[in-house]
Amino acid sequence: MVKGRKSVKSINRRVSYEKKTCLIPLLGISTFLFALFVIMGVSRGQVQEHLELSTVTGYFQQDDPSTESNDYDFKKNSFGLINRMYDSDVDFDPDRKKTQWQRFEAEINRLNNQSQANTHYKLLYLGRHGEGYHNLAESFYGTKAWDCYWSLQKGNETTTWVDAELTPLGISQAQAAQKFWANMIESEIIPVPQVYYVSPLLRCQQTAWNTFFGLNLPSERPFKPVIKELLRECIGVHTCDMRSSKTQIQKRYPDWIIEDGFTENDELWSPTLRESDEAMDQRTKLILDEILADDEHTFISISSHSGQIASALRVLGHREFQLGTGQAIPVLIKVDRVLGSLPPVKKAKWFTPETCPSPPK
Repeated sequence: MVKGRKSVKSINRRVSYEKKTCLIPLLGISTFLFALFVIMGVSRGQVQEHLELSTVTGYFQQDDPSTESNDYDFKKNSFGLINRMYDSDVDFDPDRKKTQWQRFEAEINRLNNQSQANTHYKLLYLGRHGEGYHNLAESFYGTKAWDCYWSLQKGNETTTWVDAELTPLGISQAQAAQKFWANMIESEIIPVPQVYYVSPLLRCQQTAWNTFFGLNLPSERPFKPVIKELLRECIGVHTCDMRSSKTQIQKRYPDWIIEDGFTENDELWSPTLRESDEAMDQRTKLILDEILADDEHTFISISSHSGQIASALRVLGHREFQLGTGQAIPVLIKVDRVLGSLPPVKKAKWFTPETCPSPPK
């Protein structure tokens, strides 16, 4: 098995979310807020602006409370897009000759054209990585033994899961997603992503590569991923969530883009402290604000993790919807740029998880 290596280059801005100590691997509250202000931007003189993010429901099965997430497969349900009429149909497709996805794209365009200048609608394609060796190990040992002992180890006698790679099943899951996309592009004329953001962890990069590379994409929408540090899984303690070095990433995917400020080594991961859900949500809000404030694209792909996607759904006001490995969920969101300073934010604490000195029996 090839051990964690990775990829990419360097572009655009990056927020300062780095630590100088493992004792408290979080930003000080003043730095946290300052970074947030920088992301939101200060425009119109001295007036502060910030983003308010919300989910627009009624378009996908996944945002319907009656849809169960257990065993739900986006590939069998046209990504979950509901077969319905849109206000844009009157002008765009009065004879109903277009596909559901063509009509939905026209509806998003209508929403954007009719919205005020400070409001934008965007479609996020949130994809979870395929099965990794850490997922396989947790299934083998059980969640209790995994959390308290095995997740702290670098591997066992047969494999390693530091910055875990995909298993053969994980690769096949990503390849199945590619076949789905290829069919949707040809038969449904689905709007493909205009930009691709990827977690700095290897399993997500492998998933994105096996899913999107080689697709028949429009020349103006090439597969040119941007790696973002803060799109990673819950940080700390679990070795599978410790990323490889910048050099290793660049060797794997030399044509990819690594955001500016990306450190050579992983300065966020702590061997003793782990992010709480609240701390993770603060980080997720930070990176979503950064992406959505800077990116004018409407269709955005984000390849990340179950925990990070669950956090994104909370931040976006979407109902809980668990994803299996290799699964994806589309979320239509409304982005409002609001005048005024940000509400007060109290820095969320990390915690010391309970661990075992030896494998539990």
